[in-house]
Amino acid sequence: MPGQTASHTDPVHGIGVLEDAQTLWHELHGLAHDRFRLAALETQRAGESLVAMVVAGVMVGVLLSSAWLGLMAAAVLWLVENGIMASSAILLAAAFNVLFALILCGIIRSKSRYLQFPATLSSLKPMPKDAEKQ
Repeated sequence: MPGQTASHTDPVHGIGVLEDAQTLWHELHGLAHDRFRLAALETQRAGESLVAMVVAGVMVGVLLSSAWLGLMAAAVLWLVENGIMASSAILLAAAFNVLFALILCGIIRSKSRYLQFPATLSSLKPMPKDAEKQ
């Protein structure tokens, strides 16, 4: 028919299914390459962010430690100014630090069981044979 355009599957014009498949394969390959490149760039950015966060966290830890030592020194000086011997005031501050550390260790121990994903692990276990029959 006059005015009719050739389709991609028209073997008369040399464009067949094989060429369509090759074109699709090249497009998919390019798309996959772009996705992997994007994932690589985001992974690099995430790594850099993680390093910056760890460095900032260490710096915050050092600053908070020095602030805590300053508070303990101020408390010891206050106790000494109020008539308590210096050695007793230092011993009291050390005992307070040990007690606080023990409380924090207890909190860590009680929370550590959640690091094992207990609900997820129990949901992945196979059901006992007795429960399957019900």
